[in-house]
Amino acid sequence: QVQLVESGGGLVQAGGSLRLSCAASGRTFSMYAMGWFRQAAGKEREFVAAISGGGGVTGYADSVKGRFTISRDNAKNTVYLQMNSLKPEDTAVYYCAGARSSYYYTRTRNEYAYWGQGTQVTVSS
Repeated sequence: QVQLVESGGGLVQAGGSLRLSCAASGRTFSMYAMGWFRQAAGKEREFVAAISGGGGVTGYADSVKGRFTISRDNAKNTVYLQMNSLKPEDTAVYYCAGARSSYYYTRTRNEYAYWGQGTQVTVSS
């Protein structure tokens, strides 16, 4: 049974930084792409960033490119999202996601079969 557990959310002022972590268990972590999505109040869940199983390929939503960095430590079965220069519009619940079968990174929500419980990120102006 695959489990994903996020941590690291919180309240931060605009311009600040946070690092989210997602610990995975239940399958061979390095064989699957991982992603981060977010959902703001009243909006649909949207893609933020993704990384291939080996960590060599990453992709980002245009809204976070240059500010957020996704990485993974396959020895620790953990994926990270470093968020810098945070803006109030980054306020959302952030979800870690594990790809159903793909090793290569994907930004398509339906390609992810496993989800964490979510962690709240609030950016004040």
